[in-house]
Amino acid sequence: MGRLARSFALFSASLKVLRAHKGLAWFPVLAGVAGLLVAAVFLTPAFFTAHLDADNFRPTAGTYVLLAAFYLASAFVTIFFNAALVSQADIALRGDGGLPGVGAGLAAAARRWPALLGWAGVTATVSVVLRTIEERLGFLGSIISGLVGLAWRLTTFLVLPVVMLEGTGVRGGVKRSVELFRRAWGENVAGTAGLGLVGFLLTLAGYVVLLGGGFLLGGTATVFVAVGLAIVWTLLVAVFVTTLSGIYQTALYRYAAEGVVPGEFASVDFAEAFRRR
Repeated sequence: MGRLARSFALFSASLKVLRAHKGLAWFPVLAGVAGLLVAAVFLTPAFFTAHLDADNFRPTAGTYVLLAAFYLASAFVTIFFNAALVSQADIALRGDGGLPGVGAGLAAAARRWPALLGWAGVTATVSVVLRTIEERLGFLGSIISGLVGLAWRLTTFLVLPVVMLEGTGVRGGVKRSVELFRRAWGENVAGTAGLGLVGFLLTLAGYVVLLGGGFLLGGTATVFVAVGLAIVWTLLVAVFVTTLSGIYQTALYRYAAEGVVPGEFASVDFAEAFRRR
């Protein structure tokens, strides 16, 4: 298969799993709700601890502490619910009669919370470092940050499945993820690229239809409704793609770690999609 055809096959296989287990989509939804609550808890006091005057907003030491805590908490929330999704996607992919559930996923992630919190701290730190490089070095920093960030995402893509399904800690999870990357991945990252492309195209299509229709119909109220619907559509696409990504991530882990291709992915040539180096 060509790269585009393979990307579509991986997307279709992940979609097949989601259609059979629609409850998996609740994890990104819960992550979004929890993220809003975290923002309210940390950002509201951070705003009021800063010195305000007529011209500017000056953060204090307390403000920086709250912002750092918010950054860590936000990363933990995202990782926690993604880990819960991985645990239940694994049950769905095993095909042994087990049924994934939201409660079971949350319980599984809760049992691994120390490792997940540690991984949140690592990912938050890396994000801050990359953003600092980008801001201080300008255009060159953007290139460096982009390349380093891409390498980091690829080599740590399987950390969550390793932590959840093998029970390792952060250091062991990163080491194992890099090992699996070297063992089964080549330059072709058709799955992640394909899912990213699907998300982009769906979002773009929604914007064209909703915003284009709103402006064509005219009227302030119509435009506002169109903008609101476009925002809702963006959120729905994010939930959809995040769920598919978790399913695909788990399927890839099973192939890389055990050489097992889940039944829904039987039509995809994993060996070709991820050629050995």
